[in-house]
Amino acid sequence: MKEQIHPKYNKVVFLDTSSDYKFLTGSTQSSDETIEWEDGNTYPLIRVEISSASHPFYTGKQKADKAGGRVDRFKKKYNLS
Repeated sequence: MKEQIHPKYNKVVFLDTSSDYKFLTGSTQSSDETIEWEDGNTYPLIRVEISSASHPFYTGKQKADKAGGRVDRFKKKYNLS
């Protein structure tokens, strides 16, 4: 790779603030805030509001729309069978 044209790629810890779930991964993002990880090393900390630990699609707490399509809603609204 050419020097000075690519962003610096480092290991960082992402913290899901809604569920306190942390994971270590590689990223080009950086932060002034740091955290000591389970391996004893210190890594930059990136705070995120949602991750796979708190997103309804991944947690199975997704609210499914069971009302049907437009035709079903129309029939229900006007009491048609």
